[in-house]
Amino acid sequence: MWPDFVHTSTMSKSALVKVILLGDGGVGKSSLMNRYVANKFDSHLFHTIGVEFLNKELEVDGQQVTLQIWDTAGQERFRSLRTPFYRGSDCCLLTFSLDDGQSFRNLANWKKEFAYYADVKDPDNFPFVVLGNKVDVADRQVSAEDAQRWCRDNGGCPYFETSAKDATNVASAFEEAVRRILALDDRADHLIHTDMVDLKKKKEPQSPSCC
Repeated sequence: MWPDFVHTSTMSKSALVKVILLGDGGVGKSSLMNRYVANKFDSHLFHTIGVEFLNKELEVDGQQVTLQIWDTAGQERFRSLRTPFYRGSDCCLLTFSLDDGQSFRNLANWKKEFAYYADVKDPDNFPFVVLGNKVDVADRQVSAEDAQRWCRDNGGCPYFETSAKDATNVASAFEEAVRRILALDDRADHLIHTDMVDLKKKKEPQSPSCC
């Protein structure tokens, strides 16, 4: 289930942080992950079944970070497969599609589900980040004002309008997630500082990913 690591003195110390992408099926969670990690976009990706993850090494404000990004199936029938992976998440990226008003209206349900299964005691102070994906599309159904109002009413979450297709704001959104994690006063007790290199990257389960 977890990647295998080997310790080496040649690697610099890195903080391992876990972020999880949540949102309705088809909003572009897998495409956002693949654009950020591999700088690739495939308009013909299939829906995720269960959960998969990718790692990315980066530096944010002088801190070396190993970012573990988890992509989850958005369909209700896959809830039992995805919810066990909520625990241990350091940040949740609540994702909707700007051309799908229902996916925006469902954000509250996703936040509630995550808070319950991740055992978040104070959801309004947990580092959520909201992504309005597909800003490149013409048929927009959700205004920036409505999305920003939702964020203000839900703990002041940062909001980014992204496009996995043309990479708009994708890196900025993930880096903001890392900043919010590192800014928490108690992060020193939770970050895993280690000398490590990822030798094997496993997906859980082995399945095609969604667009």
